[in-house]
Amino acid sequence: MSDATGYATMMVRLQLADDNTALLSVAIGLAKRFEARLIGVAVCRPMQIVYGDGYVMGDLIRADQEQIQGLQAEWRGTEIFAGIPGYLAEAARAADLVIIGHDRGASLLDPARRVENSDLVMQAGRPVLVVPHDVAALKLDHALVGWTDTRETRRAVRDALPFLARAGQVTLVAVVPPVELDAATKRLADVQAWLQGHGIKAGALTAAATGDDAIRLNAIAREHKADLLVAGAYGHSRLREWVLGGVTHDLLLRAERCVLVSH
Repeated sequence: MSDATGYATMMVRLQLADDNTALLSVAIGLAKRFEARLIGVAVCRPMQIVYGDGYVMGDLIRADQEQIQGLQAEWRGTEIFAGIPGYLAEAARAADLVIIGHDRGASLLDPARRVENSDLVMQAGRPVLVVPHDVAALKLDHALVGWTDTRETRRAVRDALPFLARAGQVTLVAVVPPVELDAATKRLADVQAWLQGHGIKAGALTAAATGDDAIRLNAIAREHKADLLVAGAYGHSRLREWVLGGVTHDLLLRAERCVLVSH
């Protein structure tokens, strides 16, 4: 299957001690849309218990399993002692797309369950779709690409081709200092031509930066009623990202819509 037509296998990371109903609804809907195999993963470190193939513990995972009946799906898990993001990144080798929810319930002091989404994105080597907790379906009426002329953004747009090919509307957006608006317009024209070669027609919009690029980008996405935002994930260590801030970190923590990020 070519990059522009679909994802053959998706992996969804379930949150322990949380309601996964909306997240699974998005994952199931996408698996059906792309006719993809779906892998469900729920993992934590001792002393917690991990769920694996053929094992059901408690009503939480049992209910999640029941939701995906009828799909080509499987469950994976193992007992780990290292960090959870590393395990999930290794498991991502079996998938074209990783689907996760916002991490809202775990304590910063609970390493047995906590997964920093930015850590997973930086390690996965796969595109990661981050789903807000109040989103139960990805309609793909309008996909917005936050363009910066970086390796990470070029990779993200290529990884997002299956979504962009199915979107009702695609818009490229560059938020740049006012003196760079003309140059950004020319760069977006190149991206438009590249997408056209994949059969994807995209509009282009340049916007002057006003301080916080993440806030500006989210405001544009809200104005255009975008239900998917595509962005490159870049940064150094998670600590530096946290201290310095940045578009990537803000998108992972504050997004109002589904965000596809790739590193």
